[in-house]
Amino acid sequence: MASIEVVKAKYIERYKIKLWFNNGQIRIADLENLLHGEVFEPLKDIEQFRNFKIHFNTIEWENGADIAPEYLYDLSYKTKLSIAEEKHELYPKRISKNKATRKKQ
Repeated sequence: MASIEVVKAKYIERYKIKLWFNNGQIRIADLENLLHGEVFEPLKDIEQFRNFKIHFNTIEWENGADIAPEYLYDLSYKTKLSIAEEKHELYPKRISKNKATRKKQ
């Protein structure tokens, strides 16, 4: 199996981040329970938490804190919306065509 990588990430709310993985899955990670210890404690400040970037195939914060992409994947979960987004990103023409067909009926 290929290694899991974060290819895109977006802050949602509180301590939740939407993650796009290299296997095509879109998942939500709630990281609130991980924010303890010297490196992660400052991220309890929402403004600091929201300020992350993709670095070495995972998310990293300005203070150098990061979380292994495999751990993010295991910790995260899919939602109905993320499943629909995955399908749209994989098959955008098919879904658009199906919507158009349904509207005509």
